[in-house]
Amino acid sequence: MATLLYKLGRFTFRRRGLTALLWLLVLFGAAFAASSAPTPPADTFSMPGTESQKAFDLLEEKFPAAGAEGASARVVVRAPDGEKITTPGHKAAVADLVADLGKDPKVTRVTDPFTSDAVSKDGTTAYAVATYELAATELTDKQHDALDKTLESGRDSGLTVEAGGDAVKVDVAMGGTGEQIGVLISAVVLLMTFGSLIAAGMPLLTALVGVGAGISAITALGSTLGLSATTSNLAMMLGLAVGIDYALFIVSRYRSEMLEGHDRREAAGRAVGTAGSAVVFAGLTVIVALAGLSVVNIPVLTKMGLAAAGTVAIAVLIAITLVPALLGFAPVRVLRRRDRAAFRTKPLSARQERKAAKRAAKRARKQAGPDEQRTNLGTRWARYVLRHPVAVLLVGVVGLGAVALPAADLELGLPGEGTMATDTTQRKAYDMLSASFGDGFNGPLMVTVESDKAAAAAKTVGERFADQDGVASVAPAAANKAGDTAIFNVVPTSGPNEEATEELVRSLRALARGMEADTGSEILITGQTALFIDFSRTLDEALLPYLALVVGLAFLLLMLVFRSLLVPFKAALGFLLSVGAALGAVVAVFQKGWLADVFGVEQPNPVMSTLPILMIGVVFGLAMDYEVFLVSRMREAYVHGATAGEAVVAGFHYGGRVVSAAAIIMISVFSGFIAEDNDLIKMMGFALASAVLFDAFVVRMAIVPALFALLGTKAWWLPKWLDKLLPNLDVEGAKLGGGATADVPAQRRSEQREHELIR
Repeated sequence: MATLLYKLGRFTFRRRGLTALLWLLVLFGAAFAASSAPTPPADTFSMPGTESQKAFDLLEEKFPAAGAEGASARVVVRAPDGEKITTPGHKAAVADLVADLGKDPKVTRVTDPFTSDAVSKDGTTAYAVATYELAATELTDKQHDALDKTLESGRDSGLTVEAGGDAVKVDVAMGGTGEQIGVLISAVVLLMTFGSLIAAGMPLLTALVGVGAGISAITALGSTLGLSATTSNLAMMLGLAVGIDYALFIVSRYRSEMLEGHDRREAAGRAVGTAGSAVVFAGLTVIVALAGLSVVNIPVLTKMGLAAAGTVAIAVLIAITLVPALLGFAPVRVLRRRDRAAFRTKPLSARQERKAAKRAAKRARKQAGPDEQRTNLGTRWARYVLRHPVAVLLVGVVGLGAVALPAADLELGLPGEGTMATDTTQRKAYDMLSASFGDGFNGPLMVTVESDKAAAAAKTVGERFADQDGVASVAPAAANKAGDTAIFNVVPTSGPNEEATEELVRSLRALARGMEADTGSEILITGQTALFIDFSRTLDEALLPYLALVVGLAFLLLMLVFRSLLVPFKAALGFLLSVGAALGAVVAVFQKGWLADVFGVEQPNPVMSTLPILMIGVVFGLAMDYEVFLVSRMREAYVHGATAGEAVVAGFHYGGRVVSAAAIIMISVFSGFIAEDNDLIKMMGFALASAVLFDAFVVRMAIVPALFALLGTKAWWLPKWLDKLLPNLDVEGAKLGGGATADVPAQRRSEQREHELIR
């Protein structure tokens, strides 16, 4: 592996113009395809194989007219305190409101609450439903403004008027600002890390090229593969973060190889051969984790995972091809200013020679001083952990365990009007309906009955259902024209997200299975609550196979990389600690409302049902990133003769600062998405930022070296029979030792200094 990538790095460095041109063609070609592609489809949610999805498919087949209806708005009106909505004056105001709703040419039907039995029993509240001929995504500002104007006119008459439904405009915060701040912070971190504008700009440039190509490809294939506009959110988030990090590691290794005395093309080849090998395997773990979401069998998660995996694959290809090509355009300017003098091709002036002599004398004085002056923070931290491994391990594990405690109260839910902020008109309408018509009114269950005599069978089923505890009311059944399918609604006494409603759905489904033989029909139950139950069960059933697939494949990859059994095992355990702590932080902020104002959480709600499994997939891949980048340096030192403890110190000396910078960059990028209005993206950004914080700075920087200190050489143990069986991928670049250098004595001095350092 290292030899192949070494040759690739040298080739792209030498043919930098051709390589850059090819990537520009890819970028502009994908952008052109995206600009000429049809509009991506609207978001759809389906769960193949579940009862709810089977019922929806049946409705689409048997009641096509119902499925063809467009967006709808449910306008709720309430009389002032102590008054009835049925008084003549208020009835006239409601009639005017209904008439105003019907004036919009895109509205096909408006129900009158006084003729459609849509008035509460206490006579204070009523609702009207306006149905549009357009889908919610096709409504323009003209329709939204007309609806808002109608609501205001109703309020002017003295009534309380609010509206819900997909036809009501959702206020969306301006996007992009958070991501821009994240990129800006990344630029500052890169500049501080490299001390060179050119070196800092390369990872940003290559990451933007990768994200641009990836998102353009997703947009271009949107209509063909059914990828909605939101599919690209996760791809953009991960592509930007890993794109910067992967390029950061290549550029950093190139600078190290240059300072060790290798010529420019050799340095590029060795950087891609060593750090590039780590990038490839780190990228593979992320791709495996994301592509593994396919086993969940929820199409929206599958599409998000595959799209993000494709973008990560592009980031890996750019890191091992475009990055060395760009290094070829500025092979010396990527170094710090003080390091460039040794690589000048023109003779120095007398003034420059005097300055160079002063700097050399200053460095000599520092090297003659105490040993601690010649080490960096990573070295000193590694030595501290090696002296106190048990204390560091306990503090890290106990600390993450404490942060994970709120996860014990995890509540999962799907987004809806009941989870919106309390100051939105949708939430107000939801609460008014719950108060006046019952908690279960906003979450009715829909029952489909397929039979030769569907109307009679549905009537029998409805009567049996009405006698069950927890059922508030059962609506009359309606059959299709063919008479082979009927539908009716069941209103529970409890709210959509209450456990009692879930129990009711289970009991009604059990009752339906027993009645199917008696009535000669097939009875299916769907609706919001039924959909959530099926969704939760699907995720629960898929979680263990998903974890087994992802962890198993990643374990094999890491075993190939590090040729060890314990290293991948402890990597997986560290991942569980990171996920647990991140999930606890999400529950504390988004569910319990702790520090809600700080993170812009308007309304504490249950955690999105899709978040845990998405977070597991993404965090596992990112956790393995840091494991590969940091431990590969340790493995490299160990292979070249260092002891187990010396390998840990060497790994932190050469990789600690870069891994820390990469983690800060990734945290900054993910944190930018907390400003998004989309609840799932906001939670995901917070969860990933928290997970990277815990994984990089607690697990990888503290727990991992502490475990290495306790395990010693056993950490690198591999059975002899397995060692012979596994292919030697040479990720640490042991076969690259014979590369030509411009200054072999300088390289030997660097190796000698390394052994002095780690001792």
